[in-house]
Amino acid sequence: MRKTGSVLAALVALAAAVLFATTATASAAATRIMPLGDSITGSPGCWRAMLWNRLQSSGHTNIDFVGTLPPQGCGVAHDGDNEGHGGYLATNVANQNLLTGWLSATRPDVVLMHFGTNDVWSNIAPATILSAFTTMVNQMRASNPNMKILVAKIIPMNPSSCGECAQRTVNFNNAIPAWAAATTTAQSPITVVDQWTGFSTGTDTYDGVHPNAAGDQKMSDKWYTPLVNALAGTDPGTPTPTITPTITPPPTGGCTATYKATGQWQGGFQGEVTVKNTGTTPISAWTVSWTFANGQRITQIWGGTLGGSGSSVSVRNVSWNGLLAPGASTTFGFLGSWTGTNTAPTPTCA
Repeated sequence: MRKTGSVLAALVALAAAVLFATTATASAAATRIMPLGDSITGSPGCWRAMLWNRLQSSGHTNIDFVGTLPPQGCGVAHDGDNEGHGGYLATNVANQNLLTGWLSATRPDVVLMHFGTNDVWSNIAPATILSAFTTMVNQMRASNPNMKILVAKIIPMNPSSCGECAQRTVNFNNAIPAWAAATTTAQSPITVVDQWTGFSTGTDTYDGVHPNAAGDQKMSDKWYTPLVNALAGTDPGTPTPTITPTITPPPTGGCTATYKATGQWQGGFQGEVTVKNTGTTPISAWTVSWTFANGQRITQIWGGTLGGSGSSVSVRNVSWNGLLAPGASTTFGFLGSWTGTNTAPTPTCA
């Protein structure tokens, strides 16, 4: 009986050890996610609360938001740890070597970075900001060689004290994809998350800079799918899409174009046009035309190729958004200049 008891005791001890090891491994397996940025991320950064709860409700529960800063409100339960430092510049964080301490304290596996707003406001050149981004990415990879890094095209801003900030934001965002493509690696991919497109300073911020509840929801929605892909290990980095042209017969029906002003400031404005296939067969190309009644001019465009001259505008599709199935739609956006009056035109689509 003494020998049998010893064997049983040994088995119980072994089982306890296995259970402890399994529990410890499961606990350690939680993916650690660092939200990194300035006040848009941290004060109070309620998009983080929305994102956390959406992840939980969709089954992504083995995660841990990390940071040296605590939650800052939002009125809903969530894991609020973050690195959203109000007023900070990305260039200062890099120059002062601040990130290394935050990484050492929190050991993230994934970083969600919406940074650069204060740098843009301070009129720091995009190349200088992106050099700071490179410094921070190198520090992230030194902390974790397999770090997955999600970098945002920052939301638009139009503060009353900075008439040039809207265009500076566009210039900065336009430089991000090329930087990301040059900096991404298979082991530590960088994914660009477009927080800019579809975001309006007029309806989605409370001061032209910081998101309101509607803006927080848009930011959460934009982060969700790229983050889920990163959690699943299927993050695509920043691929260059391969487009295979499709030749289709002439469509039955046609297309419509809906014009929308999404923001306006002294001397400038932002607009968006939605193109929809209203026919019964796919279309492989579209062209939208209108004439500005008050002498407005388009100064920059994305999602379309600008033609026409002066107040007469013609925009045709680019390679990746010309093909529309019946009922499908796409959008293009632009920045423009105006004086006096900014009457919305009525576009046509063909």
